[in-house]
Amino acid sequence: MLNFERLAVMPHGISRLFAAIVRERLLWMFGLLAIGLALLDPRPWAQYRHWLELPTLLGLVGLLVTIEGIRVSGYVQRVAKAVVHRTHSVRALALWLVLAAALLSMVLTNDVSLFLVVPLTVALGHESPLPVRRLVIFEALAVNAGSTLSPIGNPQNLLLWRHSGLSLPAFVRQMMPSFLVMLSLLLVLTCFMFASRPLHAEAGPEDEGARPWPALGIVSAGLLVGVVGLLQLGSAGVACAMVLLVFALAFRSVLMRVDWMLLATFAVMFVGLGHLAQWSFVHTLAQVPDWRQPLVLYLGGIVLSQLVSNVPATVFLSHYTANTMALAVAVNVGGFGLGIGSLANLIALRLEGSPGGLAAFHRISVPFLLACAPLVWTAQCWLA
Repeated sequence: MLNFERLAVMPHGISRLFAAIVRERLLWMFGLLAIGLALLDPRPWAQYRHWLELPTLLGLVGLLVTIEGIRVSGYVQRVAKAVVHRTHSVRALALWLVLAAALLSMVLTNDVSLFLVVPLTVALGHESPLPVRRLVIFEALAVNAGSTLSPIGNPQNLLLWRHSGLSLPAFVRQMMPSFLVMLSLLLVLTCFMFASRPLHAEAGPEDEGARPWPALGIVSAGLLVGVVGLLQLGSAGVACAMVLLVFALAFRSVLMRVDWMLLATFAVMFVGLGHLAQWSFVHTLAQVPDWRQPLVLYLGGIVLSQLVSNVPATVFLSHYTANTMALAVAVNVGGFGLGIGSLANLIALRLEGSPGGLAAFHRISVPFLLACAPLVWTAQCWLA
């Protein structure tokens, strides 16, 4: 028998889905880029599959679903209440979150640390009047700074560490000057941008994500640990399948709340930017600069990161230079500035979710890049 009530709801659901797609400006922008390049420069399907970076997307699915499970379970809200009651000022809280994000990014990678810290920050905003969006922007800057030091902190470092042949301690020593400049500048800016006013808890109605759901919280936390471990082993497909199977069987309602548009945005971004980096026109332009000059490589890595993101920039420029550590410094600095400079920036803004986030990010991140870039260059020349 037909379920007429369900059929009546379907057009409304479809219209909401269509409206959500229309609002996705980045999805449209990268989608048009991918389609335009496919028309101008057709390639075999195998290359498009390579640019799609399916392991990265599968890993994101596992992270998105497990973090949403933890959020819906109410555990994040409980931690937020405890933090608010133990922190005495907005500035102290901001410093604590920035340092936590930076340290986590060294061992869990920059994107994974954001999946942990940003939902906590959003929950903190429900417990006390806080500049949540500004806090999330600083957390995005913090994971870019913190992951700079670690060879496993971000994808570009992992790639260049393998190419360099350096030991882990040697890699850390090479990146230490850049890391110290980035983190010091960020901490100073944090003290300047956040007031020292007292932090007060605010009573208010609890949302549905705050209702305790212990089974969901325990399962989600356990799966998150498993996902991170499997990602470190390069088994993103296994991690994704495990998470989807458990949630489909036990917590199907959580899957409906996951931000699948974020995944679609990253899919078209990977294809569009991957194709752009391999476009013959771009390769012709790349022959012009003398990449053997350290300053040219440094500035080129930063600028290219602003155009195609720092991971594609790393892959592209690694074909033109043997100075892998100078390239590592350049593309890590290039993660600041425009939102596209680092995948972590886009993840942070999407997890926070307020309108106008990208413009607010640029008002802080672009000046930060302009101040950070010459300081890092000076530190590398003086201390390296």
